[in-house]
Amino acid sequence: MQTIHATQHHIEVTAAELPLHCPTPGTSLWNSHPKVYIPVDKLGEARCPYCSTLYRLKGELPRGHH
Repeated sequence: MQTIHATQHHIEVTAAELPLHCPTPGTSLWNSHPKVYIPVDKLGEARCPYCSTLYRLKGELPRGHH
C-alpha cells in the first residue's frame, strides 16, 4: 500500500489489497478519520465518505470463490 497525501485525487489498488479500508495503513495519524471499508470490488471504483479519496481497482474485478 502506498503513502497517501491529501493532494492525491485517486488511488489505484489491486485485488490483492482487498478488502480495502480508508484510511490506509500509510496514512499519518494526524490526517486520519474513522476506519471505513471501501466497496471498490463492486463497481471497480468507490469514494471514501469521509475524505472523498477515490479508489480505483487496477486490473480485473475479483471473481467469486464458489
